Amino acid sequence: MASRRTAKLRRGGVAALAISAVTVIAGCGSASSSSSSSAATATPAAASATSSTTAAAPAATGQQIGTGKGPGGTYLTGANGRALYLWVADAGGKSACSGACAHAWPPVETKGKPTAGVGVNASDLGTISRSDGSQQVTYKGHPLYYFIADRSAGEAKGQGSDSFGAKWWLVSPAGAAITKSGSSGGQSTNGSSGSSTSSSSGGWG
Repeated sequence: MASRRTAKLRRGGVAALAISAVTVIAGCGSASSSSSSSAATATPAAASATSSTTAAAPAATGQQIGTGKGPGGTYLTGANGRALYLWVADAGGKSACSGACAHAWPPVETKGKPTAGVGVNASDLGTISRSDGSQQVTYKGHPLYYFIADRSAGEAKGQGSDSFGAKWWLVSPAGAAITKSGSSGGQSTNGSSGSSTSSSSGGWG
């Protein structure tokens, strides 16, 4: 009798162990399946967020070039209507003005394709790369500049200046230098020191 009871108990224990093992395996499988499902759901969401961030990047805006009028006729203007100049020392469509020169005669820079205002030929606008990586606007191949002493629209104190060893002229919508100088005294920048001095031939006031 005792041996039969022992045999029954052993069989019962084995069965219980088998049931427990099946339950554990089933639980693991369910957890694994649930984890895989969550990962699969998260992946497209992450991809969507990345795509959204890329699409939100803003586009750069180009500098607009317009025109103004003075004693010598119509000339090109840049930001806030300030007069634009070409430098006779520039050659081959490249800028020879840097350092102290570029401080006194700031290059007209743009962060996108320059645009044409009234009276300006869009096909004549272009850009060149400067040594610092910035883009300078050109017109008919001439790099364009502002003059540091011109504070507002209508001023052209750099007209006819020979600072830094060559003439600076306003630019006509045809892309030519306007070589008529005003009668009022303007300012010329000394090429060696970068200081401003009075010039009897330069400027329209």
